[in-house]
Amino acid sequence: MSYPGDGRLPVIYVRGFAGGPSGIDNAVGDPFYGFNEGSVQVRVDGADRPAFHQFESPLLRLMGDQGYQLLVHGNQAAYLADQDAGTVPAASIWVHRFYDEFAPLLTKDPNAFSIETAARSLLELVLLVRRQTGAPRVFLVAHSMGGLVVRSMLQQTVPDDPDIGGALDSASALVDRVFTYATPHGGIEFAVGFGLLEKIRDATGLQGADIFGPARMKEYLTPTKVAVPDVKFDATVMPAGGFPHDRLFCLVGTDSGDYDVAKGLSAKAVGARSDGLVQIDNAYVRDTPRAFVHRSHSGRYGIVNSEEGYQNLRRFLFGDLEVVASLTGLDIQGSDDDETIWQLDAALSIRGLPVTLHEQSAAHLCPIQIERRPVDDSVGTPVPLVHTYLSSDATRPTDATGARAATMRHVLRLSLLSLRKKRGLLSFVDHLEQTADWADVLVVDIGEGTDARPATWGVWSSALTGAIRDWVPDPARDTPLTDEEPAPQHWRVRVPVPEGARALLGADAAVTLEVRPRATLDRG
Repeated sequence: MSYPGDGRLPVIYVRGFAGGPSGIDNAVGDPFYGFNEGSVQVRVDGADRPAFHQFESPLLRLMGDQGYQLLVHGNQAAYLADQDAGTVPAASIWVHRFYDEFAPLLTKDPNAFSIETAARSLLELVLLVRRQTGAPRVFLVAHSMGGLVVRSMLQQTVPDDPDIGGALDSASALVDRVFTYATPHGGIEFAVGFGLLEKIRDATGLQGADIFGPARMKEYLTPTKVAVPDVKFDATVMPAGGFPHDRLFCLVGTDSGDYDVAKGLSAKAVGARSDGLVQIDNAYVRDTPRAFVHRSHSGRYGIVNSEEGYQNLRRFLFGDLEVVASLTGLDIQGSDDDETIWQLDAALSIRGLPVTLHEQSAAHLCPIQIERRPVDDSVGTPVPLVHTYLSSDATRPTDATGARAATMRHVLRLSLLSLRKKRGLLSFVDHLEQTADWADVLVVDIGEGTDARPATWGVWSSALTGAIRDWVPDPARDTPLTDEEPAPQHWRVRVPVPEGARALLGADAAVTLEVRPRATLDRG
């Protein structure tokens, strides 16, 4: 068998919406459907000169970082089909070219595109890749509408299949993990028109865009041969008992300003609280891990061809540690009737990365809403603050002396702001723009401990006397945080907020960190 059992399962990329016939023709003219596109970012160095950071593309980076192969040989589909079963390397990348059969450029009298057809051909590719590589399952990586193609396969195509279906979770035997970039999991809605634009789109099916409306989404996301829970359809909800929620990661873009499709008219119609095409609230599946990055839906500053997107992708697919940071013991001052709104900005950085891995902020229109009453899962839910993944064997950066860093360092920036309402409307009488009521930086180092348990240190920046980069935990002087989780292979530690913040946040307020191991199903 070609699969060595090292967790490097085959990766299948699924692209997004191309529009009408001309857009489809443009898409099929790219051998990798756009996943080969990189980008260049500019920063300023100490002399105010531009310094460039180059991101090669998610294809090239997987080949360099994880040792994957891109096997094309003139025609990727033909090459894959011609090989003997079990002989193709499992650590390989495949592009689901589902648009080819719908392209006027390639096909005489092509049929109209449909999600269901693309989902069926995706299943055929998944089965072929598994057979030819010997891998038990695959990783699926999708951008935009591609995530809906994936979900249609998971939720309808496989469960309805007479040979391999029969249950809502049948696809979990074929697919290990799914990562979506900027997918309109809840459809595409507009901030203008009071719903009229959606009705016109769904009634006319203009350029096939009715696939982003609730009626069509229900058709291709609901199985016909397997019973589903009798609840009102919500496209952002995957049915209980179906594909496991913890195996789906949603990356959400928050930059609408850099999306210039249709000369910016799309971004204006969808609204500022979006990536320019997909509104933030529609870009994830409820109760799944997610991260927010300040990137647009596509284009020069797009979410796919970004370092932020790739770092989240790599950690979700290959990370062997799952980390959840939560704000616990919160007891905000004041009362329910004081008309004060509390919002929390949170951002996660990891030593050695040139980008922020996750960021929710008021400036990007997606702060964490701190509410006194319980709320359902939403963008503003305060728990968890961060849900990410790490690789314990990742190469650690060197310090100023050139020595390899002894710990994995993560920095969580928190900033709490208050707004006031007066008769239900925001009041700016006593407002101080962008001035936090409390702000601090939590520095967390994870190193080697004893008894298969990591040693974890946490310190607030306000307690340090020098630069964060210069602080090094000394086991002889700095006592590691106490593990409060009795279950084996699962660690939970608490870092109380600084004493000066407790009058505002609550006497027991703390950042609670949970770390647990994870692996692909065959290695678990």
